[in-house]
Amino acid sequence: MQVTVESTGTLERRMRVELPAERIEKEIESRLKSVGRTAKIKGFRPGKIPPKVIRQHYGVQVRQEVLSELMRSSYTDAIAQENLNPVAGPKIEPQVTDNDGFAYVATFDVLPEVKLQDLEKIEVTRPEVEISDGDLEDMVLNLRKQKATWSVVDRESAEGDRVVVDFEGKLKDETIDGGVGKEVPVVLGQGQMLPEFEKALFGVTAGDEKTFKVKFPKDYHAEDLRNKKVDFTVNVHRVEEEELPPLDDGLAEIYGVADGGLEQLRADVRDNMEREARQKVLGNVKEQVLAALLELNPVEIPNSLKHQEMHTMQHEAMRQLGIEDHEQAPPIENFAEGAEKRVRLGLLVRQIIDDNGIVVDGERLRARVEEICSNYENSAEMVNTYMSNPQVMAQIEPMVLEEQAVE
Repeated sequence: MQVTVESTGTLERRMRVELPAERIEKEIESRLKSVGRTAKIKGFRPGKIPPKVIRQHYGVQVRQEVLSELMRSSYTDAIAQENLNPVAGPKIEPQVTDNDGFAYVATFDVLPEVKLQDLEKIEVTRPEVEISDGDLEDMVLNLRKQKATWSVVDRESAEGDRVVVDFEGKLKDETIDGGVGKEVPVVLGQGQMLPEFEKALFGVTAGDEKTFKVKFPKDYHAEDLRNKKVDFTVNVHRVEEEELPPLDDGLAEIYGVADGGLEQLRADVRDNMEREARQKVLGNVKEQVLAALLELNPVEIPNSLKHQEMHTMQHEAMRQLGIEDHEQAPPIENFAEGAEKRVRLGLLVRQIIDDNGIVVDGERLRARVEEICSNYENSAEMVNTYMSNPQVMAQIEPMVLEEQAVE
């Protein structure tokens, strides 16, 4: 086997592999003998078919099979021999030689040589977050608001009320797209509608009809409405007042806290807030570290890896958007910049892991799984299910390794 390698780009390699005719013919002869033992051809007894007849019937098929298998095995041997590290499957171009042998050219990308530098120059600012009693009470109030009920009141609307209206918006006497609503609830003070629209709903009562103008902002998503004044007519069905559940043990029961009542609910809420705060801090620090790592370590990436990552990101976007028809997928070029960043970071983080001999910390891995499963009612059972599933763990382990590398 003769192997020659040339660089056709910084990371692209063109490897030519030539297999001698003797090796090919020897393999074909061996395969034809094997076929001859079991072949069934009319007019001949099994196992007694002349080699010439076997070759006439099966020679072309066997040759194709042999060449295909020799390409696979010789490619693996050749990249090992040349100490190459392809990042993806090669593009194969078969060639015919002058001496009845066989050759092919394999084109592929290799990983860049990554030498980390200036890691000691990376500086991060670690945010300090403290959950105060006021923060806790604000969160408890949010929990009460999530379980609020609304009752009709016979008075003018005010901040915090819910006003249920029909409306129609017209521009030059033409109803605008999306400008009609029926029985639309608007909570005053939440900024659900444009500011001028919401302002007009303060001080209304059930049965009121009101006409007013609303100027749309310059950056409004509908281009034909930007900076335009639209006439709105509103009919008020009813004004409703928010009623919060009492701040007592009953609130804890609503949220499934069986023992400990309101105090236990507060304790659980504080624990959740502190856990989320820790995650936010770690995420912020991680972003700073990785951004600095990228800035200080420019590295060229293989185009094949970039294109693979672009396709992965496109499919992620399709799944998130609920798109199944690939023709409706976001244009793949939209993901080029993000894919390049992902691949570069992946190579740099992998180099940190290799340089420092980092292996997955078993305790941290289990802690991460427990964190993921903490919201399940049967969390202990789910942890064991996750830990015993190799496919799931193959997705979680890189996350833990990355955290260790960031640290």
